[in-house]
Amino acid sequence: MNIPIEFIETQPIEIPMNTNPDFGPIIYAYSRKQALADGEQIDVSTTAKEAGIRFPMFITRAVFESYVVVPEGIRGQDEAGRLWDLLWMTRMAIKRSSPGADRIPVVLYVRNDNRSAKGVELVAVCSALDIDDPQPAITLMLQTED
Repeated sequence: MNIPIEFIETQPIEIPMNTNPDFGPIIYAYSRKQALADGEQIDVSTTAKEAGIRFPMFITRAVFESYVVVPEGIRGQDEAGRLWDLLWMTRMAIKRSSPGADRIPVVLYVRNDNRSAKGVELVAVCSALDIDDPQPAITLMLQTED
């Protein structure tokens, strides 16, 4: 038995960039460009590259204020050294991580007073550089951010 088949010419369907077919339209999007302009993220890619991280790298304002800025009265530390420690430990965490991991715990000791250092656990998240740029980038953030 032969069933006649009629071919109908169709046009490709274009889904607007602000629509997710699974969840509907995006209500609000906050791009990395906006976060950088607002000061909510800081681009540390140049120093990260020196530390051996080859992707663009950012830290959140909370990480910067908590672990890069030297609290008043702390002796023997500077922002450059504290940033280097964060980036170096991020690099070591990446090297120890499982292939394909997109959230990597970063553990280091930070001294925010003139006593002994305390352990801190941050999270390095690998995601797109921005909404319109899919190249990989790394954002170091507090565990409570994201």
